[in-house]
Amino acid sequence: MNTVPESATPFQVDLRGVVDLLSRHIYSSPRVFLRELLQNGRDAVSARRREFADAPVGVVQIVPAGLADGTNDFVFRDNGVGLTATEASELLATVGRSSKRDDMLSMNRDDYLGQFGIGLLSCFMVADTITVRSRSARGGAPIEWKGNTNGTFTIRELNDAESANLPIGTEISLNPRDGDSDLLTPSSVLKLAALYGRYLDLAVEVAQPATETPPTDSTPDGVRWVTVNEDPIFSKPFDKPGDELLALGEKLLGQRPFDAIEVVVPSTGTRGTAFVLPFSPRPGSRQSHRAYLGGMLLSETVDDLLPDWAFFVRVVIDTTGLNPTASREQFIASSELEETREAIGAAVRRWIMLLSATKPHLLQEFIQIHSLGLKSLAVHDDELAEAVVNWLTIETSLGHMTINDYLNSYGSLRYTGTVDEFRQLAPIASTDAPIVNGGYIYESELFARLPQFMDGVHTEQVTVADELDNLDVPPLDDRDAVVALEAKATDVLSAVDCRVSVRSFHPSDLSSLYVADPAVLRRMERTKAATIAPGLWSQVVTTVDTIFTAQAGEDASAAAQAQLCLNWNSPLVRKLAELSDSVVFARSIQLLYVQALLAGHRPLSAADRVMLSQSMTDLIQLSVGLDWSDPAEGDFS
Repeated sequence: MNTVPESATPFQVDLRGVVDLLSRHIYSSPRVFLRELLQNGRDAVSARRREFADAPVGVVQIVPAGLADGTNDFVFRDNGVGLTATEASELLATVGRSSKRDDMLSMNRDDYLGQFGIGLLSCFMVADTITVRSRSARGGAPIEWKGNTNGTFTIRELNDAESANLPIGTEISLNPRDGDSDLLTPSSVLKLAALYGRYLDLAVEVAQPATETPPTDSTPDGVRWVTVNEDPIFSKPFDKPGDELLALGEKLLGQRPFDAIEVVVPSTGTRGTAFVLPFSPRPGSRQSHRAYLGGMLLSETVDDLLPDWAFFVRVVIDTTGLNPTASREQFIASSELEETREAIGAAVRRWIMLLSATKPHLLQEFIQIHSLGLKSLAVHDDELAEAVVNWLTIETSLGHMTINDYLNSYGSLRYTGTVDEFRQLAPIASTDAPIVNGGYIYESELFARLPQFMDGVHTEQVTVADELDNLDVPPLDDRDAVVALEAKATDVLSAVDCRVSVRSFHPSDLSSLYVADPAVLRRMERTKAATIAPGLWSQVVTTVDTIFTAQAGEDASAAAQAQLCLNWNSPLVRKLAELSDSVVFARSIQLLYVQALLAGHRPLSAADRVMLSQSMTDLIQLSVGLDWSDPAEGDFS
């Protein structure tokens, strides 16, 4: 029987282990210590604003190491609500409790950035001791709290002399640890403060040596104060993007954006700008977006803010309604994040539709840059597809043209499922019904869906087998010659597992065509892999090929061969049918086979290359009059 103990012993926490966890597995870099301090300072200022009507304008001041009076300490000050002794003891020394949502501060956590209560511990990544001096706006004696990496802390009330110059708010001092002081120097602190806090809704001032640059407002202690704040133009409403906003986009993207799209998601307190890339992103490149949380930089590489299809835009947002992860460098997957993602995607779709209606010339330019992304989008979005699909460029057997031009000229759209099939069929496609290459990503899916959002449009996927069946057979009067030609030519190509068929097609100067459906090509690739694979793997591939062949049926194995289709309309082919010289016939058929392979962009196997070399050598020797019956001059049998 289980029993409940009358008393429980609390867990003991190794603070050094916690700090190691923060630095190695939660935070991406020790530099986030300043982000956490800025976050705490901003929340303290917000708390004072909410509770006290006469609260002053919020400000934080940062003094890098080496600039504080008489010490080498790094100092961070805010004029927020401050802490009493009880609050400091409860909030600063309890790992895992959020001071920003604790009842004792009467705070609504939705209005504040901090949520995990571990922010202050990040300072232990750059210092062994943290000293907090604070005077509460609620009254009470000013206090000093001092924490150490050995897991101990002290707290005491300051006497009148110690607190004489201590205003309401909090001052945090860090003594740099050897080896980590680079992050606390004036130049580093200024960069970090600008990176994380430039868009905060309170002044962020950083002390800098007055001797480095001629000071504009020198102070008696030899420092000048630099305010890093900037206007968050990316979150301001706009009808059309101005030069300043586009300049920001150029700074972020490396090139001037193609355009900028306003982003507004009221339900999650999200505003920002989506910049349209002026170049096509690399396939598989990561969508990296910049996100701010209440003006504080969350990360420059946030993902999951956009649908996958929208990889042609990069966004910069500020939000108050999305929840960050423990590291505060990504957003927690939630219904709010999904709602925001969908809303941003909808804004991008509206922009494309507006462009198609008002600026078609710009839409064409945009499509040329981002055709792949738009095809992806059209596959999943009927409304957008209606707006842009006519402008999309496709590859046909007559060259490249837009879908609109193709449909206006030919009506029904006939497309292949693979690039290989297109290459095989394009040379014999009728000029009255050209074939479209559907082998590129998204294109077959898009073509199949065209009738769903385009009235009166018919599409048809064609295959190699179907098109060969549709080719004309030679006249009945030539039947005997055709059968004999097929048999003799098939025998010549037996070593490369290719059978020969004779059809009549145009153009007549195209003597031969190499055709193989996708199943045949896959079987050929397996055979090639088995040939070049070492030992055991060769056996494995051979076994797999046997299984596939068995599953296809006994008759399928014999039928699943590549074909060399000879054109009966070609004078060369007719001449070969009449040729009695078996050597010349064999070498000619072999050369037509290799020529058809190359024309179809098929790679030559080792056997194909040997065949090409032998055929060329033999025909050259024949052409110069060597007697192939003389063993000393070569055997051409």
